[in-house]
Amino acid sequence: MTRDEALRLVREKVSKKNLVKHMIATGACMRKLAEYFGEDPDLWELAGILHDLDYEETVNDFDRHARRTVEMLREIGFNDERVLNAILAHAGKKEPETPMEKAIYAVDPTTGFIVACALMHPSKSIKGLDLRFLKKRFKEKRFAAGASRDQMRSAESLGIDLDTFLSLCLEAMAGISEELGL
Repeated sequence: MTRDEALRLVREKVSKKNLVKHMIATGACMRKLAEYFGEDPDLWELAGILHDLDYEETVNDFDRHARRTVEMLREIGFNDERVLNAILAHAGKKEPETPMEKAIYAVDPTTGFIVACALMHPSKSIKGLDLRFLKKRFKEKRFAAGASRDQMRSAESLGIDLDTFLSLCLEAMAGISEELGL
């Protein structure tokens, strides 16, 4: 599956624009991390783009979230177990074991956190953010409270520190800021 095919599928299944943007941002962060670690950026980006494909369908049944995405992808003939397992891992349906699984688990809340930072920054732009601003907000427990700091910190299981992880995600999202409208 190509990026364009994945985006077409997302636009068929997901009606909420902000959720689509989250999925695109997750894909961008995953691509950047794959490049950093010398992994397959196309594959990692697919995992990020597709990870919440079932979200609107399973919003009231979290037990099915991610599992339904895997079913949907298998139904159309997509069977790459690395991507499917990463999708399951992002939602806690399997323990993150591989670098891709660990990365998506950490990236998922990070994209929302960075968007929240951009919205409260005077520039209202991702490009106006820097690591210092992110770190300051990271310490504020009530800021973007839905973005689990522990889950974001789990990036350390990849062998990188939080600053590097946040910097890579910020760089990835700044690169698609126009697509995100920020």
